[in-house]
Amino acid sequence: MSWTEIVIEVALSDAETLSDALMEAGALSVSVEDADLGTPDEQPLFGEPGMEPKEAAWQRSRVVVLAEVDADHAAIVSNAAAACGVAVPPYSLRPVAAQDWVRLTQSQFDPIHIGKNIWVVPSWHDAPDANGLILELDPGLAFGTGSHPTTRLCMEWLEINVPLQKPQTVLDYGCGSGILAMVAKKLGAATVIGVDIDPHAIDAARYNSERNHCEVAYYLPEDFSTKAGSQVYDIVVANILSGPLKLMAPMLCSRVAAGGSLTLSGVLAEQASDVIAAYAQWLPLSVWAEQDGWVALTGILK
Repeated sequence: MSWTEIVIEVALSDAETLSDALMEAGALSVSVEDADLGTPDEQPLFGEPGMEPKEAAWQRSRVVVLAEVDADHAAIVSNAAAACGVAVPPYSLRPVAAQDWVRLTQSQFDPIHIGKNIWVVPSWHDAPDANGLILELDPGLAFGTGSHPTTRLCMEWLEINVPLQKPQTVLDYGCGSGILAMVAKKLGAATVIGVDIDPHAIDAARYNSERNHCEVAYYLPEDFSTKAGSQVYDIVVANILSGPLKLMAPMLCSRVAAGGSLTLSGVLAEQASDVIAAYAQWLPLSVWAEQDGWVALTGILK
């Protein structure tokens, strides 16, 4: 089957309303993107807590509508405009040819080299270095494939620090896909625990760990609290976001063993001082490394 995209440029104030109306008028899907993408006028939008945009649109927004190839495209646009009480906007059409979408999607994900010896390899690729630390991991519902700087920072920290403490226990809080927990286990950690608030992430992490022959126990927070009691860990790593990390400071610090390490990521460089201050009464943190505006913070519990 082939489809047609209807491309409409609108002002920020009309983007959300028109998008909803287009769906009601027969669009299969609607997306909004920056009409100035790739130009000096490109406008980044961030969803980080404290930096949320008031509207998920740009000063000059491009609304892209997916419709069936034989649909009445003019009617879709005119009916949506009438529902919004605005003039029919100018638009253009562009064909979307039938493709092998699975193969096209797979082509966007190549093996990722992280640190000195870690490779994250989708299942449809061979590992570039058979002697490396190989994680077979496909993009999925849970966050964490090694492509984001926050994940890479944590993986690089683990690669350096896990082998230095043997035998050691590791807690990955906010485990997502389980990628950090699996790295820790493959690096030689004796016991690894992963915790996440999302049941789908727990399912994904368990599946990924089985595929990679990693013995990791995964829990939802309430189950972890019951199971772990007052258990502490030699290494605690949490790759979440600055807002939740600040709120979780007393809990995360209470899970670090004396002389153990806490490493946090999901923190923008300009947020580092606030997160460091939130942890100061329990554990001194400092910036370990920075990538693309994101930092990893680490400290040792005395």
